[in-house]
Amino acid sequence: MFAVTVLLEVDDRHLPEFMDAMHRQACNSLDVEKDCRRFDICVDPGDNRRVFLYEVYKDKAAFDAHLKTDHFRDFDQRVKNWLVSKKVECWGRLEKDGSIRG
Repeated sequence: MFAVTVLLEVDDRHLPEFMDAMHRQACNSLDVEKDCRRFDICVDPGDNRRVFLYEVYKDKAAFDAHLKTDHFRDFDQRVKNWLVSKKVECWGRLEKDGSIRG
């Protein structure tokens, strides 16, 4: 399992179109990519400009493949100027034996 978290701050002038594009991106990732296991979009209830993504892939290779898909590249190009900030972090799963899988 390979998890990716993304913390975004969206320019409020572009919030409605960003949310629409974000929903399409999540659906495309889940529908088109067999190794994308989860793609959650979370919004800060106190500030809807703050968006948190939780994505789970089979492994790092699946995430690397995700970054090369047409739908991701199109999405990334479309929204990049709508963002105030973006922080991406990658995570592996801690196994019972202490190893990290991801």
